[in-house]
Amino acid sequence: MTTLQSAVRRRRAVAAAGAVSAGLLVLSACDKPTPLSTITVGSDSVSAEATCGGEGKALKTSGLAGCLKSDKSISVDPDETVRFGVDPEIADKGWTILMNGQPLTDSSTKTYRTIPGSVFFNAQYGASGDSTWVSIKEGEQDVTGLWSFKLKKDS
Repeated sequence: MTTLQSAVRRRRAVAAAGAVSAGLLVLSACDKPTPLSTITVGSDSVSAEATCGGEGKALKTSGLAGCLKSDKSISVDPDETVRFGVDPEIADKGWTILMNGQPLTDSSTKTYRTIPGSVFFNAQYGASGDSTWVSIKEGEQDVTGLWSFKLKKDS
């Protein structure tokens, strides 16, 4: 092996080690994903990371209204049961289901809850029209995360 070939191999090894180091540095700078929340209706489901927060820190009350809507949606037949599931990280802090920003349920530390689909389109519960916004609020005292979904009436 010539000196030239040896130098080329060393440069390649150094370049490869540099690329691996750079890749690890980029990966370490990535944000950890927030826990997931899932809504299931029949055989359809939609999951989402937190619309706001979800990292354990209290959110400012002034910014919560903007967190109650998202692009995640699911169709709901009013005769179906709507199932809500949260990661244990959310359940451990207590969570409440909000409908159009108002509490629909008491706080729970379970990872799973069910509500009849008809509730989400009933004016008695604050619904109007053929869609409603539902959010999962993490935290019993301070709000530390919100996961929001749009439920569309499927007639």
